[in-house]
Amino acid sequence: MPSDARAELQRFLEVHPQTRHFDVFLHDLNTVERGKRLDRAGIEAAWCDGMLLPGSMFALDVLGGTVQATGLGFDDGDADRPCRPIPGTLVPVPWQGDAFAQLQVTMHEHGGGAFFGDPRHVLSSVLERVTALGLTPVVAIEYEFYFVDCERGADGLPQPPRGPLTGRREFRTQINAMTDLNEYSAVLAQISRDCLAQQVPATSALPEYGPGQYEVNLQHIPDALTACDQALRFKRIVKSVARAHGMDATFLAKPYRDMAGSGLHIHLSLLDAAGRNVFSCDDPATHGTLRHCVAGLLASMADGMAICAPGPNSFRRFRREAYVPLTPSWSINNRGSAVRIPVSDAANRRIEYRQAGADANPYLVLAWMLAGLHHGLTTRAEPPPPLRGNAYAQAAGEPLPTHWATAVERFATSSFAREYLGERFAQLYATVKRAELEEFNSWVTPLECAWYLGPL
Repeated sequence: MPSDARAELQRFLEVHPQTRHFDVFLHDLNTVERGKRLDRAGIEAAWCDGMLLPGSMFALDVLGGTVQATGLGFDDGDADRPCRPIPGTLVPVPWQGDAFAQLQVTMHEHGGGAFFGDPRHVLSSVLERVTALGLTPVVAIEYEFYFVDCERGADGLPQPPRGPLTGRREFRTQINAMTDLNEYSAVLAQISRDCLAQQVPATSALPEYGPGQYEVNLQHIPDALTACDQALRFKRIVKSVARAHGMDATFLAKPYRDMAGSGLHIHLSLLDAAGRNVFSCDDPATHGTLRHCVAGLLASMADGMAICAPGPNSFRRFRREAYVPLTPSWSINNRGSAVRIPVSDAANRRIEYRQAGADANPYLVLAWMLAGLHHGLTTRAEPPPPLRGNAYAQAAGEPLPTHWATAVERFATSSFAREYLGERFAQLYATVKRAELEEFNSWVTPLECAWYLGPL
């Protein structure tokens, strides 16, 4: 353990002498937090020697069951591996009081190497290929999410919470409505305070289309791994603070059939060795480097749908005129496209990747995005003309796979996925998703009985 890493722990313990409990966790393929709660002595041991967790943490389906076909269950003896601290992620947990802190970790092999199934290591591997070109990604992540009532409706589905001020349930849509912002100002203010305490650079919050739906933007930073660490801390903050205010929060991609879905949008630029933005230009449509990157993103987009839309609900976002991409298209300032070049001055030119849902794993989405950028740059690929006008009223390439089974099989047979994410990880991810798909499809739902039971 490097001396500066040891110093980080010692500084924290000195500044927070009252802290007695430490939640130590990693995020599985579905970004579910998996770990242990340690005492003060335990955190020192974990910091120096690693905390043991089985490799099957990354073979779990969304219900927490081990997918034995991955080979990480009984075939591997459910073997433990050391999980080591991620620098900068030891932070207090304000919603649990002064006695609690948390730490994010990554899984390694006993010899010290990265464990192939950990999504953070997958991102790190792709990132190395981009930095080898002399480029540093600058990343900003936007999350959309819903506040929902703790109680489900009579149909068993989510319902909007009662407003903290009015006590009313709202079922309307009012984009950027300041009255909605005021309604939830107390909970949003606590989220902001807790983000500050946990070193999560949240910069703005705005009401989105759905009732109780909000978008929060995280500050852009030139560190792709840290940006994703912060994004996952942000999700934990939002869910925990919502519970403290008597409601739930969900990052489910489509909690309501007739309301807006929730996305995970990533803004990205690239710096050269001198710290200059290589996308800087007056006209993005003619800028060579930016065009190559866009072309790589579009070429890989269909293969990555199972990454950006990891479950059955994810695909309910993909509807016409819902600000969700249905084709691999790009544009300048048009939210109907999959890749958008937002309005900015030349120095702040960037790419916005709009494909992923809020339920996706940010490590994997960003890894896929960087893989596309790398492919486009190294092959000097060229994109089609930028989209203009209504994205849903024109053909803009082959439609993306918007059915779960099709997307999973597309990923499972993707040579691009094997090349950039690694053979073993691509196989692991496909195996887990196939198992989830098979289990999900085995259930008989109330809707199909309502539709078909009587007539047939």
